[in-house]
Amino acid sequence: SVQHIFGVRADAHARFDALSRTYNYKISLKKDVFNSDGSYYLKHQLDIDKMNEAAKVLFDYRNFKCFSRSNTDVKTYHCTIMMAEWRSQNNQLIFTIKADRFLRNMVRAIVGTILDVGLGKTTIEEFHGIIKSEDRTKAGASVPAHGLYLSIIEYPKSIFI
Repeated sequence: SVQHIFGVRADAHARFDALSRTYNYKISLKKDVFNSDGSYYLKHQLDIDKMNEAAKVLFDYRNFKCFSRSNTDVKTYHCTIMMAEWRSQNNQLIFTIKADRFLRNMVRAIVGTILDVGLGKTTIEEFHGIIKSEDRTKAGASVPAHGLYLSIIEYPKSIFI
């Protein structure tokens, strides 16, 4: 639903003028028929501390080609991650990530790869190696889209009228 409407300059662009975007990805740890379309159900035990350690690794890099959809038409794979963390809330794990821009499929691929860390399939050292490889085939599977939410978009004050 519409919460607010703001006037913007005629040359403002919703995508290219954004300073940052914040996404949340929700994982349900308990089967919940009322939330099955709004989160990804995962019944495996996860190490949230290791997952947060992996999330911090993202700050060490700018090139995220390994998390981008293959055969995408972009000029650069560089993104600046401003925030990335996992938190537990009411039988759910919620991953929040904020960056200046995201590549196609990037958040879902990051979540899938960090889940491999939480499941003990991938070490923190291997996670570094995946990012350095710039190879999508080395990263984990993309998680389903139904747990992904765009929650915040920040714009410069200069575009508002």
